[in-house]
Amino acid sequence: MSDSPPLSEADRDYMARALRLARKGIYTTMPNPSVGCVLVRDGQIIGEGFTSPAGGPHGEINALNVAGDATGATAYVTLEPCAHYGRTPPCAEALVKAGIRRVVAAMRDPNPRVNGGGFEILERAGIETASGLMADEARAINAGFFKRMEQGLPLVRCKLAMSLDGRTAMASGESQWITGSDARADVQQWRARSCAIVTGVDSIIHDNSSLTVRIDELHIENPEAAAEKQPLRVVVDSRLRIPADARILTLPGKTIVACIAPDEPKAQALAALGVEMLVLPESHGRVDLRALMAELARRECNDVLLETGATLAGAALAAGVIDELLVYMAPVLMGSDARPLFQLPFTTMAEKVQLKIDDICAFGQDWRITARPAIRVL
Repeated sequence: MSDSPPLSEADRDYMARALRLARKGIYTTMPNPSVGCVLVRDGQIIGEGFTSPAGGPHGEINALNVAGDATGATAYVTLEPCAHYGRTPPCAEALVKAGIRRVVAAMRDPNPRVNGGGFEILERAGIETASGLMADEARAINAGFFKRMEQGLPLVRCKLAMSLDGRTAMASGESQWITGSDARADVQQWRARSCAIVTGVDSIIHDNSSLTVRIDELHIENPEAAAEKQPLRVVVDSRLRIPADARILTLPGKTIVACIAPDEPKAQALAALGVEMLVLPESHGRVDLRALMAELARRECNDVLLETGATLAGAALAAGVIDELLVYMAPVLMGSDARPLFQLPFTTMAEKVQLKIDDICAFGQDWRITARPAIRVL
């Protein structure tokens, strides 16, 4: 296999098209990565596709099905073709059987069950392979999958809404609504591409949050498919304070309550509602958030959305589990008595947390700031 990407502009164009296809699956393929594939023969695209929802055909198979006869074609794929039997047979073997002449992959698959094995199958069959073309773009599409495979942890995004003076809720806990409908619709897209949504029990007590993907607010192509499989809902509730009549406990889909010391009668009542109790180690008297994220990764969660208030957000930042911040800022002032963005009891400038801003964009009258912590806080 060549470690250098092909230099042809045509190769780049076809890979760019494969990447656009891969992005079509980001709402539906989890826990699998979303892979795009373009088949080209004699300068003509003869088939293309992207990964179906888990259990369905991968991008290569969908492209082969469109092409019918792919003999002698070049396959452009955004990730190394899989080499193992999982929910579906290996794509590498399907490409061999189809008579593909050359495979250009954006990058190697970090899954230990693949990780070069797909290339080996192709090369043993005499197929020319190359990788490394537009690898950064390919990795970004499946960043959560890569982190889970490489670190055993999901990619965690923390979504927060704040006023211009940096407040997220009134002193009473009231917080609905700080931002407008356009910003809230954008949040629905982040929910839809997440395997799990995590919140704190205070958000449930004050807002009676649902944490669901709502089709009517999901402004994407085929929202029904994106909302069909609701994200896993996780409530961090160290002492089991969640109300028995909380809306989140009655909705379709699965809800987990993560605690450190379950009250048996309360635990039994929640179990009767179909709620799973997850007992985790404690850290500073609360649920160990790194242990929680490791458990979610074990359950094949690639992307986790943390939607919560200042206390849990601050604890997550301090624990170093947040990879990315999605901060929606509204042109309103909520006053000095309102709650801050993060509960971080710093006393000196030396303790400040440096952020790297990746993007700022407008949604109606609101702004979304996408940023990453420069270092782990503790």
